[in-house]
Amino acid sequence: QVQLVESGGGLVQPGGSLRLSCAASGFYISANGMAWYRQAPGNHRELVAIISSSGDTTYIGSVKGRFAISRDIARNTLYLQTNNLNLEDTAVYYCNKVSVRPGNYWGQGTQVTVSP
Repeated sequence: QVQLVESGGGLVQPGGSLRLSCAASGFYISANGMAWYRQAPGNHRELVAIISSSGDTTYIGSVKGRFAISRDIARNTLYLQTNNLNLEDTAVYYCNKVSVRPGNYWGQGTQVTVSP
């Protein structure tokens, strides 16, 4: 059974950093393209960063150079290092497969709040 448990969020000042984690079970992250998504209040969920099964990474423009997606295959865990956070990064952050479809399972997410 697929399970995703996100953690590491919190309250941080602008310019701060957080390291988000996503522990996966029920499948191997190394065999799947994985992604971090986020949903801000009143907005649709958006894709933030991708790591392919071969380890290639891709980012949306607004986080490029500030966020870094990585994985620990042995721990079956996905990470998102977030640096130089700004107010627009405030959202609930989720991890999931790149191939996720409407109605598929999502974890509970982890809240990131950037505030002075």
